[in-house]
Amino acid sequence: VYRMPPHLAFAAVGYGAAYGLFPIGWIVLSAIFVYDITVHTGKFEILRHTIAHLGSDRRIQVLLIGFSFGAFIEGAAGFGTPVAICAAMLIGLGFQPLPAAGLALIGNTAPVAYGALGTPILALAAVTGLPLQDLSAMVGRQLPFFSLLIPFWLVWAMAGRRGMAEVWPACLVAGAGFALPQFLVSNFYGPTLVDVVSSVVSILCLVTLLRFWQPRAIWRFPEEIENDPPGGASASQVLPAPVVRREALLAWMPWLVLSLLVFIWGLPQFKQFLNNISIVTIQVPYLDKAVLRVPPVVSAAKAEDAVFTLNWLSATGTGLWLSGILSGLLLGLSPLALLRIFLKTLHRVRFSLLTIAAMLAIGFTTRFAGLDATMGLAFAGTGILFPFFSPMLGWLGVALTGSDTSSNVLFGNLQQISAQQLGVSPLLAAASNSSGGVMGKMIDAQSIVVAGVATGQQGQEGEILRYVFWHSLALAALVGLLVMLQAYFLAGMIP
Repeated sequence: VYRMPPHLAFAAVGYGAAYGLFPIGWIVLSAIFVYDITVHTGKFEILRHTIAHLGSDRRIQVLLIGFSFGAFIEGAAGFGTPVAICAAMLIGLGFQPLPAAGLALIGNTAPVAYGALGTPILALAAVTGLPLQDLSAMVGRQLPFFSLLIPFWLVWAMAGRRGMAEVWPACLVAGAGFALPQFLVSNFYGPTLVDVVSSVVSILCLVTLLRFWQPRAIWRFPEEIENDPPGGASASQVLPAPVVRREALLAWMPWLVLSLLVFIWGLPQFKQFLNNISIVTIQVPYLDKAVLRVPPVVSAAKAEDAVFTLNWLSATGTGLWLSGILSGLLLGLSPLALLRIFLKTLHRVRFSLLTIAAMLAIGFTTRFAGLDATMGLAFAGTGILFPFFSPMLGWLGVALTGSDTSSNVLFGNLQQISAQQLGVSPLLAAASNSSGGVMGKMIDAQSIVVAGVATGQQGQEGEILRYVFWHSLALAALVGLLVMLQAYFLAGMIP
């Protein structure tokens, strides 16, 4: 329909498939490798008991793992890593595959704009020319409202309104513990450490609360209720005996090593050092510089780059893989045993990696064909309602590209140009692209496939999408309403 020449279409398919395998597929494979090591050594069972001692209630577990811990991984690595890790952990804790995948996706929203040490905001500043600190501050005056809301929304999606009301203190503490540092760090420091600081504070606040407070009744999934004692389960009936501290530390050690290495791998200086000694770039034949993106999508005509980057040493997946190797050795596994586990993991996800490659091939083809620009221009032509549709454009961008960074690069300048023509703050529109984009993260093909792989639901991606789609759309619409208020009634919130 878009008259894309076949040789360009095939080149885009190949480019997308390669990107699907590396770095995305490499992240998924390595994350599941770490999980399989903990299962093989029996440490995951101990980890389950330590989490159950903090709170065996499923609502508490999803807040700890799906929201707070996932936000830390998003802040350090991004690009699908938290969905892969958190979904696998929830499965290991006893969650059914569909809720584990869907809840991991919903929980991975509020931190996305500052993910991978602020990469989306850094990219947005580069493409728009707007001040980095102002963009960071503006996004930090939008997302904290949703950081406070998401824990309530997450529990409501799983347990319903009544189930959410029973654990409102935990939702409030987890959300406020993330939202307040998110506002302060983004406004007074910058975008790089927003998620890392906020997630650590959220975890500490929630763990502290759980030492003094527990829900009166333990919430279970319907299929688990039949195993509860007559009359329902109380916290004292369900909580197991505390795990020996040394055993608990050993059980958590792989995930602590993973968090440390992922954080180190995300540091710009360390990443640059590794790139200097290992990076390989390949210009995609027939596609590189062959597609021209022109105004009004961009301010000046620009040929699209199509360069495959094989950063095999600095890739996040490599940090995850090394954390698995190091953890396995520390847990007493031999190199040969680690090789066997890795090969079993690779065999288990072989068709999933093919699915990831195919989905990214579709995404790259639609991008280079120009479908994204057409939809972007349609949103930009909404006139007085543009502030509402501005974050919806960011939402669409992430749904299409799988990345808030890519969405900002794709539509950031279009947002700025449209806002100037309509008399709206360009800073507000550009920031809204990133804020709205976070709500599209749960429905993009990359995240859906990663969640399906991590929970063993290959071929069930449609079920996962249906589970999260309306949550994604509703939250994006709420961001649109907030941006309209900021554009027309709360302009004082704009730096």
